[in-house]
Amino acid sequence: MSFLQIDKVCKSFGTIKVLRDISLDVEEGGFLVLVGPSGCGKSTLLNTIAGLEKLTTGEIRIDGNVIDDLPPSERNIAMVFQSYALYPNMNVGQNIAFGLEMRGMPKDERDVKVRDVAKTLQIEHLLDRKPGQLSGGQRQRVAMGRALVRNPQLFLFDEPLSNLDAKLRVDMRTEIKRMHQTLGTTIVYVTHDQIEAMTLGTRIAVLKDGIVQQYGTPAEIYNDPSNLFVADFMGSPAMNLIPAVVRGNAVEMARTGENPLVLDFKQLPGDVAAYEGRNIIVGIRPEAITDADNRALVRDGQQAVTASCLIDVVEPAGADIFAITSLGGKEVVTRLHQDWSGQANQHAELVFNLEKVVFFDPESGIRLR
Repeated sequence: MSFLQIDKVCKSFGTIKVLRDISLDVEEGGFLVLVGPSGCGKSTLLNTIAGLEKLTTGEIRIDGNVIDDLPPSERNIAMVFQSYALYPNMNVGQNIAFGLEMRGMPKDERDVKVRDVAKTLQIEHLLDRKPGQLSGGQRQRVAMGRALVRNPQLFLFDEPLSNLDAKLRVDMRTEIKRMHQTLGTTIVYVTHDQIEAMTLGTRIAVLKDGIVQQYGTPAEIYNDPSNLFVADFMGSPAMNLIPAVVRGNAVEMARTGENPLVLDFKQLPGDVAAYEGRNIIVGIRPEAITDADNRALVRDGQQAVTASCLIDVVEPAGADIFAITSLGGKEVVTRLHQDWSGQANQHAELVFNLEKVVFFDPESGIRLR
């Protein structure tokens, strides 16, 4: 049985529906990431789990027990907010221990728990400092320590890294992942950053307008998107979404001043074949379009097409080179070998891995299979 069960949850503020019939199951020790653009309802859903917002309809269960009518203090949940919310007049140790003190835990026990948590988060040397003497990353560790020390059933994180600079975000992602692997605690984590979602989650729920667009593992979300929104939102760079026309077992993509690029498949999926002579959207990740020297990315036995394409822009990125061409009237990003020597405004031989191509209806945005 799932440890956290969100069953047909709806939440309205007056006539405005913020959450629409959301159902998610999380296994014990799982790491669920709620991801989506601003205003999609992810923080509202987190607040309903915490008890900070009451459900309009639906039910939430933890370990089989319905928690809808329990106040936040009785849900055995710890929450880490975007703002660190530390007490500036208390030192780090006092901030971490404050919740335990309020619950009447003896000082000797509190001190042991604080030291254990500080060791886990590598902040033992900071216990006597005030929050004003800490960096942003250190303050976030203290906020996490305050949640950890309670040993709750469930951790909730509400965009905890959004106030940090780029390098600190990467460092703290690693710390949170290490903490989860060490403690095995169930976590629900809210972010608008799809890189955080992909790197942290064991399961991801992609939300838009209060509706779950797709729920699955990071690999499923990335490689098998259920609609155009998920395909475009998840991934950096995003999936290339190219208008095309179905011709038999091939798709044609227009090119300015050149013949169309034809991707010829052994067999198109049944839903796609039904679009004969009609428009369709072809989805392909940048890493599935590469140069001939990097062809090893296309494994033996996989379908592939090599075509000469005009390169518009070249963007070196260290380990890779991103080159941009145009297909179907859209900019198409390709991911090439770091030693690729081509130039902008020249043609280059590109290899398209047909095994990685997905298809969408241009009107509804639904995935075609």
